Amino acid sequence: MKTNNCEIRKALLSLDDALPYITLNPNSITPVLLVCDHASNRFPKSLGTMGLDYIDRVSHITFDIGSRATTESLAIQLNATAILCQYSRLIVDCNRNLSDNSAFLDTSDGINIPGNQNLNDNEKEIRESEIYWPYHNAIDCQISRLKKHDANPLIISIHSFTPIFNGNNREWEIGVLWDKDPATAKIFISKLKDAGFLVGDNKPYSGKDPEDFTLDYHAEKIGLPHVGIEIRQDLINHDDGVERISNTIQEVISSLVLANKSSNIHIESPLR
Repeated sequence: MKTNNCEIRKALLSLDDALPYITLNPNSITPVLLVCDHASNRFPKSLGTMGLDYIDRVSHITFDIGSRATTESLAIQLNATAILCQYSRLIVDCNRNLSDNSAFLDTSDGINIPGNQNLNDNEKEIRESEIYWPYHNAIDCQISRLKKHDANPLIISIHSFTPIFNGNNREWEIGVLWDKDPATAKIFISKLKDAGFLVGDNKPYSGKDPEDFTLDYHAEKIGLPHVGIEIRQDLINHDDGVERISNTIQEVISSLVLANKSSNIHIESPLR
């Protein structure tokens, strides 16, 4: 179950393992919070290779390729706080409700995940308590901190998608995912199209689906403006691509922040 603070109980993770999340610019008061659920393909040392070959451990089934570099670049350019999960989605998917079977995948894109076969409740609860909830608690902590500074943050979730999935080509270059905040999404869609990108409106995934847990849980429930950004992985699997994409997304975010400052009001979603 969810803990009430940011403390970490050790059982799965050893002292030699990385922390479950990393926070960049933790004291920034820029009214933007970047989150990256699938930033890493790291496994806890106690779980070894999860029974996967090297090629699978560095593939899109373990993490969102390029998402970490893009999030880090945006955090630097915006001087904004960013929280990145430091463990693979295959350990526990931090962008899923824990009641969703896809929180603990036993197969992904046709690949069996031996380390996730027949997980018992105790094994799941340990992963939840040491990785999942510390990450989400950290997001809550940063939202609370920013609100105390009267900086109601725009929450932006950064993901990437593989150009081919289940044998299907995906033509979109960037997807804008949304549900309860169409106003923010429309600005992103319009500006990204103006920048020359082929943009998917709730594609290749839909922000209206229940799988979009992080934004649902942290932003929608308290009416903060938010948007999910999906970037095709071949565009950000190299430094030049990361720079190009992050520069463009940074300009969109900056325009929203500047508009907010000039009007002397907070960016609001329809729920506020």
